[in-house]
Amino acid sequence: MAPPALLRAAAAELRRRARRSPLPLPALSSLLSSPSHQSSAPSRPDASPLAHRRHLITLRGLPHPAASASPELLHARILLPSHFLPASPLSTSAPSPEPADKALPPPAAPPITWVDKWIPEAARPYAMLARLDKPIGTWLLAWPCMWSITIAAMPGQLPDLKMLALFGCGAVLLRGAGCTVNDLLDRDIDNKVERTKSRPFASGILTPLQGVGFLGFQLLLGLGILLQLNNYSRILGASSLLLVFSYPLMKRFTFWPQAYLGLTFNWGALLGWAAIKESLDPAVVLPLYTAGICWTLVYDTIYAHQDKEDDLKVGVKSTALRFGDLTKYWISGFGAACIGSLALSGYNADLGWPYYPFLSAAAAQLAWQISTVELSNRSDCNRKFVSNKWFGALVFSGILFGRLVS
Repeated sequence: MAPPALLRAAAAELRRRARRSPLPLPALSSLLSSPSHQSSAPSRPDASPLAHRRHLITLRGLPHPAASASPELLHARILLPSHFLPASPLSTSAPSPEPADKALPPPAAPPITWVDKWIPEAARPYAMLARLDKPIGTWLLAWPCMWSITIAAMPGQLPDLKMLALFGCGAVLLRGAGCTVNDLLDRDIDNKVERTKSRPFASGILTPLQGVGFLGFQLLLGLGILLQLNNYSRILGASSLLLVFSYPLMKRFTFWPQAYLGLTFNWGALLGWAAIKESLDPAVVLPLYTAGICWTLVYDTIYAHQDKEDDLKVGVKSTALRFGDLTKYWISGFGAACIGSLALSGYNADLGWPYYPFLSAAAAQLAWQISTVELSNRSDCNRKFVSNKWFGALVFSGILFGRLVS
């Protein structure tokens, strides 16, 4: 064991070296060769209190070298000078840069659509405004029209192909006009929502005046289609404009804008029958219209879950916020009501037996959406929303084959 005088001399030497320059840990550990670390030399009387605080190295708690003390333990038990403190408590080296493979990837570029490839650059913002690059909205608007036209066909005959084509074009125009109105009214909200801030008005690509001119052009083309229908259908079709223009305001006043969208998007269930029959049969068209509204509540609630965080920030409402953690229970109920209403409408319209297997397949598709959707995953919500074009196709196929064999 080293004499106490030798230890006091070693401690004094350490303090002198610490005043001149920080002592590397390997050199420090080589000087500590005795377990008698409780003794320490008194501080020099000529040292100032500040210097004493900055350069004092306390030796309490140091293990005997025979215990094979690790450098990390020495780091933990030695109070180093303030100018010598490392970025990490257990390291005297500068922080190493983050490895390149751990860096966040750059945001993915938006996918190239047919609008980017084929539409002239000057017209591209208007095509984006009408959502021509996202046809799912057109499908969702067109399917109730196709259902109604087909269910109104004579038994054993195909539906009126001219009417199907007219209503298909009308769905493109009316959906585009609805999007234009929506974006005009929501331009101050869209620029605060991540998913919508690149829209033409929110991003400043188009001015509101240009939007109003484009809306007039769309409505003029839609009027040309409406004038080809019978008078009863013209009045019924024109009355839907009230819903189209007022829907974008609903999210400011009610947690049920999706229900109002259902009233708007499924108006074709009434109009398609009227275009063929020049009248309405409540036993057939009202269950069909109700089914469409319930279907809209399912898919648009799923869609609204993409924006629920942003909606909370900007203060707009939706069924996604209204239902919250109970969303799957709510949309399961609306899904069951949708299938039940479709079955009732088909039964009242005397559709043949093929209608019901297709309706069962549509019910399975809807159940798959509801049971597997991850409501906290934006991309999965969008995938399930887009898959509703297949639900509409299954119902249409069932009506078509059911009418052909009835």
